[in-house]
Amino acid sequence: MELIQLNHTCYYFNGPVNVGYVNRGNCGLIIDTGIDKQNMKKILKALKDKSLPITHLFISHAHADHYGAADYLQKTIDIYTFAPQVEEAILKYPILEPLYLSQGNRPLNEMRNKFLEAPPTRIDQVVSDGPLSIDGLEVEAIALPGHSIYQVGLKVGHILYAADSYFGEAQLDKHKIPFIIDAQATLASIEKLLSMTNVGMIPGHGVFEEDPTQTLIRNYDHHVNIISNMYDVLSNHKDGCSFEIIMKSLCEHWEVEIASLSIWSLYRTAIYSYLIKGIEDDRISFELKDFAPLFTLNK
Repeated sequence: MELIQLNHTCYYFNGPVNVGYVNRGNCGLIIDTGIDKQNMKKILKALKDKSLPITHLFISHAHADHYGAADYLQKTIDIYTFAPQVEEAILKYPILEPLYLSQGNRPLNEMRNKFLEAPPTRIDQVVSDGPLSIDGLEVEAIALPGHSIYQVGLKVGHILYAADSYFGEAQLDKHKIPFIIDAQATLASIEKLLSMTNVGMIPGHGVFEEDPTQTLIRNYDHHVNIISNMYDVLSNHKDGCSFEIIMKSLCEHWEVEIASLSIWSLYRTAIYSYLIKGIEDDRISFELKDFAPLFTLNK
């Protein structure tokens, strides 16, 4: 992972999952950890080689690819750890992620992999939206829900570590239907990011941009296009259709590849979030018929 310096305070390690780093005097703050200890070992060596301190950890949200190395880090270094409210519960009890992706059922073993369930993580301080002082380092925690229930980005001066509130264009092209749990909150978070001026941003997956406006607009439009595709599917089923038909049609349209139950569960959750938005926007109605919900586009 390459350590990229953005200014005298802010850095990030660019990789499959970006890991942030902020230094002010004796304070060294790591933002997220990546998925496992192999990457964290490289990060610790890079910081040690540059004589940069490591004192605090901030976890943006409770997805295993963003905190999978936290347990290793805590066992290696005496590090003080922050995490957002609600997300903190999942970090302490990681089985909650495969549990909710299994719709509340006890998850099958296939769902209990390192991509969905990381080791438990100790949380020393729970944070919410607002200013935060970390050993003299003044930052701002910014709630950016949608990808997860209470994801929080961290603004340090004119740099925002934006977690998975949006994705780099290459990641959008790769995954096609991004993982989210709340489509309405996702769009609202992107609108919040677009309202910020003179702020460079680092997504959890992608690259730093001094002006991320076009990437943010691409993300917003991408979600809107998925919603539009969903309405097109429903318009072809005047008498209503099942969720299974909606999911199959969207996955075929976006040429999604589903090779495992865990990947299927991620796409199922994302697509259901768009469906919920349609219902809440009064664009879609549903009824229970033959023991299953049937969805219809409103006229």
